[in-house]
Amino acid sequence: MSKLSYEEKVSLYYEKKNGTTIPALVSKYSMPKHNIWYLIYLIDRHGFDILKKNENNTYSKEFKQNAIDRVLKNHEPTMTVAIDLGLLHDSLLHNWVKKYKENGYNIVERKRGRSPTMPKKDLKPKVKETIEEENERLKKENLYLKAELEYSKKLRAVVQARKNQQQKKK
Repeated sequence: MSKLSYEEKVSLYYEKKNGTTIPALVSKYSMPKHNIWYLIYLIDRHGFDILKKNENNTYSKEFKQNAIDRVLKNHEPTMTVAIDLGLLHDSLLHNWVKKYKENGYNIVERKRGRSPTMPKKDLKPKVKETIEEENERLKKENLYLKAELEYSKKLRAVVQARKNQQQKKK
């Protein structure tokens, strides 16, 4: 239902109440029949103010648990429960029930914000180096790598010498 503006939803509701058939509304608004019925029932129950709600609502665990319990324990239809609770679409409740079952009958809250696996952007803009600065940096890096290589060679030589001494002692 999020494709329609508030005004279009109100217009759809009044057209249905004035006798327009559901198939005519389906073709005019390009919406599934189920969504049109849901919208009409939702407005009948809660009024037009329900349509002004922000569509990115967050719901508490208790709210979700109550809704899921009504569906699973009390065997109430999801559409009825969703309309009573004022959800903008019953697919939201369907998804909650599905994820509840998939997660071993536990409600898992969606984490907000950036995923920790995403690389963090470097906030400092990189300053372009001049050719002289780049040459100087590369010379320092080269010296460091040569020293590291010499150290590794000497370390291997010392380790090999110790191995040779231990073999001679045996």
